[in-house]
Amino acid sequence: MIPAVPGGPRVLLLVPARTYRTADFLLAAARMGVDLVIGSDGALPLGGRPVIPVDPADPDRSASLITARCGPVAAVVAADAPMLELATAVSARLGLPHVPAEAVRNAADKARQRQRWAAAGVPQPRFEIIPAAAPAGAIRRAAETVGPPCVVKAISLSASQGVLRADNAAEAVTAAGRIRQVLADAGRPDREPLLIEEYLPGPEISIDGLVTPDGLAVTAVFDKPAAPDGPTFEETLLVTPSRLPGPVLASAIATAGQAARALGLTRGPVHAELRIDDRGSESRSAMLELAARSIGGLCSRALRFPGGQTLEELILASALGHPVPAAGRAPDQAAGVYMLPVPRAGVLRAVEGRDRAAAVPGITGVTITIPVGQPVRPLPDGDRYLGFIFAAAATRHEVEQALTAARDQLRVIIQ
Repeated sequence: MIPAVPGGPRVLLLVPARTYRTADFLLAAARMGVDLVIGSDGALPLGGRPVIPVDPADPDRSASLITARCGPVAAVVAADAPMLELATAVSARLGLPHVPAEAVRNAADKARQRQRWAAAGVPQPRFEIIPAAAPAGAIRRAAETVGPPCVVKAISLSASQGVLRADNAAEAVTAAGRIRQVLADAGRPDREPLLIEEYLPGPEISIDGLVTPDGLAVTAVFDKPAAPDGPTFEETLLVTPSRLPGPVLASAIATAGQAARALGLTRGPVHAELRIDDRGSESRSAMLELAARSIGGLCSRALRFPGGQTLEELILASALGHPVPAAGRAPDQAAGVYMLPVPRAGVLRAVEGRDRAAAVPGITGVTITIPVGQPVRPLPDGDRYLGFIFAAAATRHEVEQALTAARDQLRVIIQ
């Protein structure tokens, strides 16, 4: 059994081997005086800290192992999506509050999301679920039913991997074939269905928050000024707080809260993606996707809350039962992040100009997350970004300008 450290509360943090989040959760715990117990399915650079080996693909067996070794803890937190089901299993065994396992599965499957939201009347695009063995004719008919244009997507991948726009039925068939190959390369089951859904024009936003007994407590709303309209949907520029008019923003937040409840999520962080459909006389918020985790990558580093708190600190505090910030509470100032997409396939040889990018006024950090020498693939085939640029300023416009200027200083060399 891993011994307790006298002082603060003990929290079990479950960390997948592939995540950006480890360091930020460790720093948050240290600032809060929280004693972390770590479980992981891979080797982590933790400076000799003991790690309980776990297998998220076998949550029952891993939950038994963890409960035998970790000792008493006050909460269980999944650092990223692959550990969510295991976190629920461990919490249930320890008698701790947790998200229902069914809700975790609902949030991890985009087809189940669509079905649950349809049953609950949550605004969303028109959609069709395409079985794995569906012939080309069925794909064509589905594309014609919801579009054109339409979006073809894998139901189990994230970060815009396996997502393509199709402007007609023939393109939908081609997109489905390509996404099938992406799924095969990712080791997904060949029986997995695909989604074909209506393409919605209009501004895109993401809403981050913590589900509480009182509803969704919003921690950040990011505008996506450079949201692509296809054929791929890589995210790049995120800026907060949102420029949306108050009534439109309130409607979007209400929609995200309704979507979380429809999936059965009762606590913990959520990350919702919405489009503001502006084709009619009134703007209408519609759900694209929702994950039972906080914002991905290193994007949370763009956020600082009153008192200098980080998003990871808010997540740990919420898991320990501490009050969550009131809905709509914004960071201290405008902030943003630029996620650097992989421009083409090959081997990353260099990212030049980082010093120049970091020297742009308003830039608070430039982090390249893929080591030189690594093979890289662009979306929709790949699942990683080259890195992240962070900015903070008095206004959203200044943040956007700084991030764009810093991006222009970088030169990515891929062979």
